Amino acid sequence: MKGIGKLASTTLLALAGFSIVSANTTFPDAIESDPAALQWMVGSPPPADKIIRFEDGSYFQFPAMRWSVSHFRQLMPTVNVSRGLVAPQPLNENIHADIDQLEFTPINSEEPVTWAESLLLNYTDGIVVLHQGDVVYERYLGVLKPEGQHGAMSVTKTFIGTLAALLVAEGELEPSLRVDHYVPELASSAFGSATVRELMDMTTGIRFSEDYSDPNAEVWAHAAAGNPLPKPADYSGPRSYYEFLQTVQPEGEHGEAFHYRTANTDALGWVLARVTGESVASLLSNRIWQKLGVEQDAYMSIDSIGTPFAGGGLNLGLRDLARFGEMVRNDGVYNGHQILPATVVQDIRSGGDKDKFAKAGYQLLEGWSYRNMWWVTHNENGAFMARGVHGQALYIDPTAEVVIARFASHPIAANSANDPVSLPAYAALANYLMNLP
Repeated sequence: MKGIGKLASTTLLALAGFSIVSANTTFPDAIESDPAALQWMVGSPPPADKIIRFEDGSYFQFPAMRWSVSHFRQLMPTVNVSRGLVAPQPLNENIHADIDQLEFTPINSEEPVTWAESLLLNYTDGIVVLHQGDVVYERYLGVLKPEGQHGAMSVTKTFIGTLAALLVAEGELEPSLRVDHYVPELASSAFGSATVRELMDMTTGIRFSEDYSDPNAEVWAHAAAGNPLPKPADYSGPRSYYEFLQTVQPEGEHGEAFHYRTANTDALGWVLARVTGESVASLLSNRIWQKLGVEQDAYMSIDSIGTPFAGGGLNLGLRDLARFGEMVRNDGVYNGHQILPATVVQDIRSGGDKDKFAKAGYQLLEGWSYRNMWWVTHNENGAFMARGVHGQALYIDPTAEVVIARFASHPIAANSANDPVSLPAYAALANYLMNLP
């Protein structure tokens, strides 16, 4: 790809949600690839073969990426998402040590595995489980610590979609209006004629190929535009997310089918920034983060002009992700605040159009839908979740009163690599906790 180092751009694809390795590739297992045992970036300075850099793309080559996902702020420019100055809201603990022995059978398997074994199978970096608001399970692996922050990848999209739904409920944003009503600069792009609702539910008709093997695919232009490194002298493409979004061309009809495309969230982020006068990082801080009583600031990666990466740049603490999930489970109430109107949560839980979602062809997600950038299972418990590449997840089961927050560094970006273990694991744990005496 002319004018941009392919490795550096490829690494941004992983943040955006694109699989950049083959599912048929063989990788070292979770123990062999443990970033703490491999001692990445240890020493003053680290040995040459243990140094990880953003500029050469080494930070997202497996297994080095298992260290990087917990240390993005050391490697690239970011913007803070302040928690404010209030005291953190404590999490009560009621640990169930026997969860590790809980057994379930993965999809397309006849052999049961234990919950503890599943963590290694999915390269888990950390997991927190809440039941009725109490921490019943918490574990950290590799280099992630309770006080650490981890890349949320495309779970970021769910935060942006939730902010949009909040502004809709408050009357600041009209979902039926066209995108170019709010951002005239997008009038000549494919986004201009889409409605805000079509952005929020990813049913836009845009040309956005995610075929990384094609050097002319739009995904490369997106990654190059968002790359914060100085551009080569011969580079003539977009130099920011804003510039890239104006180049997106139409393909298909708006509103016809669900298409999971990160550019939709970047466009929605621009709409939110234009409506509120705040970046999505500032908006998240003011409308949600400072009201949750979280323990830590969060942060977001940015492009060369400081625009937060709405499609996948959020980094946060695991316990704070669980707090966010618990707030949503409780119809928007947490820490004494009605942070989200209950109508927002009800709208998320009701889901989107199943027929439009089915056109995307997710074999492991049959019967699901997508609403406000949440994935809705429509299972008997009404579970819904946020999902990010390499195994990031926030799973909410309102019937079982369970929230599961997980960070991971699976070598394969696509969730189809970990869903066969993760989805039955979540369901088994919810069933176990729901039926406790």
